[in-house]
Amino acid sequence: GELLRYPREDQVNESQVLVQLRDIRKSFGLREVLKGVDLDIRKGEVVRILGPSGSGKSTLLRAINFIARPTSGFVHVGDEVIGYRRDRNDPELLHELTEDEIAVQRAKMGMVFQRFNLFPHMTVMQNITYAQKLVKGTKTSEAQQIAQRLLDQVGLGDRGDSYPRQLSGGQ
Repeated sequence: GELLRYPREDQVNESQVLVQLRDIRKSFGLREVLKGVDLDIRKGEVVRILGPSGSGKSTLLRAINFIARPTSGFVHVGDEVIGYRRDRNDPELLHELTEDEIAVQRAKMGMVFQRFNLFPHMTVMQNITYAQKLVKGTKTSEAQQIAQRLLDQVGLGDRGDSYPRQLSGGQ
């Protein structure tokens, strides 16, 4: 893969920063959608990305997990540079990852799409645990504990046995 020189000043040096974007740019042909986005998201923060339709919100989210590979810039999640691995001998030198290697990085992240669809024949609990079991091989009991904790966090702890048709749009 392609080698890039990693700028030392962009390294994550604050342990509380979980997601860091530096000079993220994304172009589609001549149209630059993301124009040098810098963002730090710290542990415990909730971040909203607001803007009119077509302003690049979804592209930015897709750049974080390399579904839409940035034209330039760097995305850090934890201590990893998404889409690259550091050289063992020179940590400033980055090696581009293969799609399979990027898929491993993506498996550690989650993303809810703007027009997501739940499986209508599965309960809320089954929908939430499905990917955990399929992608990560999580045991059913552990996946259910994680799902219940997530449902409790968003005020839907009592809706695990409901089917999507029984929920409101906001739920």
